Amino acid sequence: MYKISKRIFDIILSLILLIIISPIMGITAIIVKLDSPGPILFKQKRVGKDGEDFTIFKFRTMVVNAEKIGTGLDSYANDTRVTKVGKVLRNSSLDELPQLFNILRGDMSFVGPRPPVTYHPYKYNDYPPSAKRRFEVKPGVTGYAQINGRNELSWDQKFKYDLYYTENKSFMFDLKIFILTIFKVLKMEGSYDVDKNEKAKH
Repeated sequence: MYKISKRIFDIILSLILLIIISPIMGITAIIVKLDSPGPILFKQKRVGKDGEDFTIFKFRTMVVNAEKIGTGLDSYANDTRVTKVGKVLRNSSLDELPQLFNILRGDMSFVGPRPPVTYHPYKYNDYPPSAKRRFEVKPGVTGYAQINGRNELSWDQKFKYDLYYTENKSFMFDLKIFILTIFKVLKMEGSYDVDKNEKAKH
């Protein structure tokens, strides 16, 4: 019943949000296009449920091919690869809005472990057994790790939160994470990585 009710919730809420915020998404798309050369959407292969790859959608917040420049996949405060509009989109989490289409397609859910790229921090088959359990559920736009530090966490810390979520998932737990995410977004926390030395202090 949990899986069925969660999927129904995902479909209904994503449809409602897409209808309501379509003007915002349209304006955002235009601004992204005018702000810097390149596509409006950032598309990237991610690892989903049961290790299946899918393409995630975001509004582009960085220069084209940013992952091949500078610090690669890590993005720190004052990262010069982030566009002017991209800074606003990241801090407000508006860059995540296109993932509503991922939810409708069934690639993702509103709540679940964030999907990693296909080669970092590991390839799917190389994940430690406990960490691999995060792929037993659909990835989410937000998750338990996101309300406990987001990008400021090390991968080991993210794995612990993801494992806890996987073992304790419920509709009420999802609702709690969803509500707390709203507060996190309003406070604009955790949009960027912190350096390894800082992560070691957490």
